[in-house]
Amino acid sequence: MKKDGAEIQALYEQQGYLSALPILSPEELQQARDAFAELERKHGEDYTAYSLHNIHMECDWVMALAKHPKLLEVVTAVLGPDVILLDSRFICKYPVCNKPAKTQEIQPNNTCSKEKDGTEKTDGMPFVAWHQDMKYWGFDGGPVLSVWLALDDSCEDNGALQVIPGSHHSGLLPHHQSKRSGNMLSVNQEIPEELVETEKTILCPLQAGQMSIHDGLLVHASDPNTSNRRRCGYVIRYVPTCTYPIQDPERPRTFPATVLVSGFDKYNHFSNKTSKL
Repeated sequence: MKKDGAEIQALYEQQGYLSALPILSPEELQQARDAFAELERKHGEDYTAYSLHNIHMECDWVMALAKHPKLLEVVTAVLGPDVILLDSRFICKYPVCNKPAKTQEIQPNNTCSKEKDGTEKTDGMPFVAWHQDMKYWGFDGGPVLSVWLALDDSCEDNGALQVIPGSHHSGLLPHHQSKRSGNMLSVNQEIPEELVETEKTILCPLQAGQMSIHDGLLVHASDPNTSNRRRCGYVIRYVPTCTYPIQDPERPRTFPATVLVSGFDKYNHFSNKTSKL
């Protein structure tokens, strides 16, 4: 049964996330997958794994995903009617097992060999450590909402999103440098293990065409892809127009790709170009 806006807002406030929300029709999904395949052919998998950043400014089909009516219906139910697209990125975890030897360029530790108990070794394989998005953005005055729009099925074995429900109520937690190789976070940080209530972990599997959303303070992570299937998603960050960036001399931030996607921006905290839809 479809949830109304009030139900979406209440659940999101309580849990800090929502998952398995249907967005793309089979036809829309196929079009997006075909268009992404063109980017893979053009740039190569090493690049498309993490470097397709803010291409909603270049590709109409990507902008259409970010402005999809079903997606924005959920986003505005949480953030209100006036919303800015802040930033976007495709993230792909490609399978590193089962590749032909001549094309498999993996560091010595980056293997899918077996431990003595039969489980996969994952040392050095790409993963995302426990973290909070707000650690990297630096905002005040309003929340950040992150979308994962799945182009591929996202399951446990190919590294689906994991969350700690309700952890967004704990505020911003300390982050330190990760000691484990393979962390896809750009500054290689993670929340110390003793601060993560891992016993509460919930896996958020998605079918291709579905999306999950989560609050910028929600503690979340994802494990390596130990399957033989790609796990590709489009990550989009949205903020209400009242949100503003915090100046940090040690880590200056610019937001060149902001777009008003719903309502009106009376604040112009990011740039004048977002004031008109």
